[in-house]
Order: sequence, then structure tokens, then C-alpha cells
Amino acid sequence: MNVLINALVFKVAWVSTVFGGANDLPMIGPVAVFVAVLIHLWLSAEPKRELTLVLLTGVIGLAWDSVMVAAGWLAYPSGTFAAGLAPYWIFAMWILFATTLNVTFRWLHSRLTLAAILGAVFGPVAYLGGSAVGAVNLLNPVMALVALSVAWALLLPGLLLLAQQLDGTRAPIIKSRI
Repeated sequence: MNVLINALVFKVAWVSTVFGGANDLPMIGPVAVFVAVLIHLWLSAEPKRELTLVLLTGVIGLAWDSVMVAAGWLAYPSGTFAAGLAPYWIFAMWILFATTLNVTFRWLHSRLTLAAILGAVFGPVAYLGGSAVGAVNLLNPVMALVALSVAWALLLPGLLLLAQQLDGTRAPIIKSRI
């Protein structure tokens, strides 16, 4: 049941974030993500561990997207505080993605090669989807897609490893002293 809730909450917040960013309403996404994170933490056995994962993933993702912006491969039409940085709603998007790592994407924890392949394919597809609705501009599409593919082939397995270390979604195993 948690996987279904996680996937549905993710999808609603993802759509809110992308369409908010595309339509000059960049605060809609972070508000939706805040609600999604609250739900995620409420359902987690160890919310502090999951919150650590969520925040670290947000920082990693913001840094990566900012590199793409600074390289001149991506541009965002709204929500940017400073030139060369990804917008705050992208930070929220990465935070939202982190809520899926130990729930919806748990099945990938032991399949890191598959995660790399899926990341290489579907990471760029997500940006193409955002581009199609006007949330992001691929200024140099070939370079952007190649960089996104390589990065996601590394980021997804890396984030899954981080998620395993900070997994707060499962109740801790209590060992008997008997």
C-alpha cells in the first residue's frame, strides 16, 4: 500500500512542480513537495533518516542541475534566484525524487547496473517532458541530453546506495537477547 501511496503522491507533486515552473508559478511545486514529504515522513519508520536522505538528495540534485545551467545546456524560465543556478523548484523536485528511493524504487536497491541503464534512459526523458511543457529549455539539446544521460547513469545508482544507508522506511530489526 505504501508503494501505491508513494507513487501517487509523487506523481501529483511532480506534475504540480513541472507545470508550476512552466507557467511562472514556481511556488506551487515546493508547496506540493512539502506536503508530499510530510506524507512520506509520516509513513516512515525512521523519519529522521529519511529526512537526511531527502535533504542530501536535494543538495546533490541542485548542484548537478546548477552545473547544467552554468554550462549553458539548460535554462529555466522561472524560480531562479541567481544566474548560473537551477531554480528553487528544481531543488524541490530532487527532494521529491528522494521520497521514492526507499519505497517505489526499493526494487532497484540490489540491481544497480539496471538502475544505471534506467537512469541513462529515463533521466533525460524526464527533462524532455519538462521541456515539452516549457518548464526547462534545452539550450544545447545534444550536449544536454548526453550529459544528462551520463549523469543519471551515475546519479541513480549512487542515490540508491545512499538511500540504502539512510533507509528509514522499514521498521528497525529488533534482535532478541534470548
